[in-house]
Amino acid sequence: MNVKLSSVAYTRSGDKGCDSNVGVIFINHELYTWAKDYLTSDKVKNYFGELAKGDVIRYELDNLFAFNFILHDSLGGGGSESLLNDAQGKTHGQSLLLMEIDLPNKFKDLINE
Repeated sequence: MNVKLSSVAYTRSGDKGCDSNVGVIFINHELYTWAKDYLTSDKVKNYFGELAKGDVIRYELDNLFAFNFILHDSLGGGGSESLLNDAQGKTHGQSLLLMEIDLPNKFKDLINE
């Protein structure tokens, strides 16, 4: 079933020089375990398209049921240097929550909409 990532996770994001980071926190361990195979660095890079000019690296935080994605070269020189192009890493988490995911039906009762 297709739902938005916001139905099963929360995010927090920010500026890190010319990079941004997006933390994705799943609402339980079972969803997090499923997402380890589904929400890959490549999938996040493809979602952000040309915004993520460099590599996207995923760090797993098993004890928090979370990932931390680093989007390299995604701020056009950094948040403080990007006043002309309005690039702010703090918006990347909200953007990722809009991603459509193909959630298995077994999680239907966990959807938060």
